This record gives sequence, structure tokens and C-alpha cells, in this order.
Amino acid sequence: MELYFMGTNAGVPSLERNVTSLALRLFDERRSFWLFDCGEGTQHQILRSPLKLSKLEKIFISHLHGDHLFGLPGLISSRAYQGGNTPLTIYGPTGLKQYIKTSLNISESRIDYQLDIVEHVGGHLFEDETFRVESALLDHRIASYGYRIVEKDLPGKLDSVLLSSHGIKPGPLYGKLKRGESVEAPDGVIIKPEEVLGSPKQGRIVTILGDTRPCPAAISLSEGADAMVHESTFLDELAQTAYDYHHSTAKQAAEAAEAAGAKQLYLTHFSSRYKSEDQLQQLLVEARQVFANSELAREHILYPVNRADGEE
Repeated sequence: MELYFMGTNAGVPSLERNVTSLALRLFDERRSFWLFDCGEGTQHQILRSPLKLSKLEKIFISHLHGDHLFGLPGLISSRAYQGGNTPLTIYGPTGLKQYIKTSLNISESRIDYQLDIVEHVGGHLFEDETFRVESALLDHRIASYGYRIVEKDLPGKLDSVLLSSHGIKPGPLYGKLKRGESVEAPDGVIIKPEEVLGSPKQGRIVTILGDTRPCPAAISLSEGADAMVHESTFLDELAQTAYDYHHSTAKQAAEAAEAAGAKQLYLTHFSSRYKSEDQLQQLLVEARQVFANSELAREHILYPVNRADGEE
């Protein structure tokens, strides 16, 4: 599981950075990736990335401001031409379906795959045997949501030496044991899962927040997160400006991460006024004064989401 940023600028693109888009790469877990927000130019950014649109499974839109969704119609239309024929589900606030349908209808775009659009007002959005996704309303000028992605715990490692002593080799019987089923070994011994399975691996938690002022929902969504992505539009000297425009400072993002007990914070959504590396470093310095495990999100870099034991 890795984070891959394709847009870290706020409002409009700049020569240095594109507008908001972030991929959660789940190649090992699902052989796919999920996209969070889709600012203008996102499909161009994907072409420069290790991602393939044919592997895109879900899109989560935080809110309906243009810098977070103007790239959506083009990306949806292009996906089929790049081998994307599997179903695609898009989640987002009320109004998202009208925006997508209107854009595709007026442009007479043909979608040759199953496209499902799920409008929501927060809560439990998705769950299967590997992941659960929850959402909550943040504090922004329009309805803006954060997303909490929870990986289910993984079965512990099998004791291959003990299993081999009973004549059990890697194969179907391994799968049954990992699913919690007892099996009969070739020597006639009944092997129970608890006898050969180590402790489960704790699932990881990733929180990706839309535009927001500091608010309780940002903290609750990020509780115990292994990776937390929080907008950091301004330096703290512009805290009043951030409040007026319903945004956050780097210091406020760090305060949220500290309050939530997050393990790693990624700062993103930088104002265009911060063009130089020195200016960006000021944002990082402010954040690290509050929360040491803060990083500036850089575009086109893979950031592994590590487990508590340090494994990816």
C-alpha cells in the first residue's frame, strides 16, 4: 500500500505543482488503485506515473470545487481507451452525479464499462473482506468530506516447519487454515488453525481529508491513522486568512495529527504563493514543531504506508 500524489497545489495549477489528486496504490492488496480527488490534468499526471487507468477501481471526491474534480470527465472518458473495462465506482457529495452525467451527455462521451456514482452525506460507504471506508463532513465553504480507509487484519504467518512435519505443503490446505478452517493432514492428524497460525497482522489505516478548517471530524477520522493527509494551505502567520477561506495552516494540520495520535502526516494543498523550496520548507518547519513525523507531499513519489511493526 502506497500513497502517490499527482497534485499538491491549492486552487489553480502552477508551474511547480498540479491541482489536487492523490492515488492510494493497492497493487499487493487488490491489484488496483483508488483515486482521491481528480483535479484538472490528473489523467496527464497518471501517464507520467507507475499507475494505469485500467487498474483504477474507485474514485472518492472530497467536494465539488473545480480544483478537485475538473479532471473527472476526461479521465472517465479516457479510461476505456487505456484498457479500463472493469466496473468503476465514484463516491462524492450530492451534486456529483449531475455534474458527471451532464458533462458526459453534452460531450456525447461513450462509456463502455459499468460506471456507478454513489452520492453520500458521510457514514459507512464501502466494505468487503479486505477494506472498509468511512466518511465524515468537514468544515469548508461547501460540503467537503474526509475519508478513512481501514484495512482488515491479515491472518498470521503459518508455521511451515510444523505443517511440513505432518506432510502438508503450500497449497489448498494452507488456504483453508488461513481462513480459519481445520484440516486433516496426510498422516491423519487434524490440524487446527490456532495451532499453526501466528498472531494476525494489524490492518493499516489511511485518512485522506478534503479542504477544511480545523474541526473535530478531521481528528476522529484520523484516530490512530498510519498515514494522514491534511491540507496545509497557509503558514500560521496567515491563520486568519485560512479561517476566512475555510482552510488550514500547516501548524493546524500538525495539531490535528497530534490530537488524533496519527503515526505519519503528509502536508498538501499548498497555496500558489509558496513557490520556492525555501517557502515550502517553512510550512514543514511549522508542522514539525508540533508533530515531528510530518512530511511535505511531493508529486510523483511513492510513499509506503507502513504497518506498526515497520512492514509495508
